[in-house]
Amino acid sequence: MLVRELVERFEQFAPKTWAEPGDPVGLQLGSLDAEVHKVMVTLDVRPEVVDEAIAVGADFIFAHHPMMFHPAKNLDLAVPQNQMYATLLQHHITVYGAHTNLDSAPGGMNDWLAAALNLQDVEGLVPSNGVTATSAITMGRIGNLPTPTTVRQFAVDCKRIFNVKGLRLVSHTPDAPVKRVAVLGGSGGPFYQTALAKGADVYVTGDISYHPGHDMIAAGLNVVDPGHHIESICKPHLQALFTQWAAENQWPITVVASQLNTDPFTFI
Repeated sequence: MLVRELVERFEQFAPKTWAEPGDPVGLQLGSLDAEVHKVMVTLDVRPEVVDEAIAVGADFIFAHHPMMFHPAKNLDLAVPQNQMYATLLQHHITVYGAHTNLDSAPGGMNDWLAAALNLQDVEGLVPSNGVTATSAITMGRIGNLPTPTTVRQFAVDCKRIFNVKGLRLVSHTPDAPVKRVAVLGGSGGPFYQTALAKGADVYVTGDISYHPGHDMIAAGLNVVDPGHHIESICKPHLQALFTQWAAENQWPITVVASQLNTDPFTFI
């Protein structure tokens, strides 16, 4: 089968029009008319991930984070990123990225995160890509815990749920009760006021920086930052989704998930 067959099916699930403005989603390298036999799903496209794809015989890498956030200024192969592009071309591996469109898709990234947190009565958080507030297409989710807990205990639970060695808690009231939780995968700091306005006791998101952290505390919002890498939850879900589509459409492909941890941060 051709890459475009899988891409066309995926874009019914998460159209590129749902991506945020300027987000470089879609085909990253290669051709939609290339043949595909083995797909490897991954969070990030890094040199070690490309080596893994070559080792398992994958000819199509499907990533959540686009490989090219910024255009290359040259093709100097002394630059590791440029060498990675050359290696991909040498091994005829096509690369596709689905970022904020997958974040917003019903049944996509943020629903996977909300389910991992066992949220109930889940609603959308932030209208996607400038659509109206009544649209079902939203980044982030907000819902209720089945059993109330405390901010501190909820943070401990997040460590276990997302299998992280550590996380950052932004709170002056760690013993306060928690019932309503908002979650937005990736870097959701700019949307904390929306989480607050929708009644969240705790907001789960990554990449919180120093001064916004102060603003969140001043506004009375507790925030759990388990890191950006929790979006690796996408790998088993994408593998299952693509395997299901392959069975339904009798596609002669196999789908594997990257086994590498691409989190750049280590707690010591």
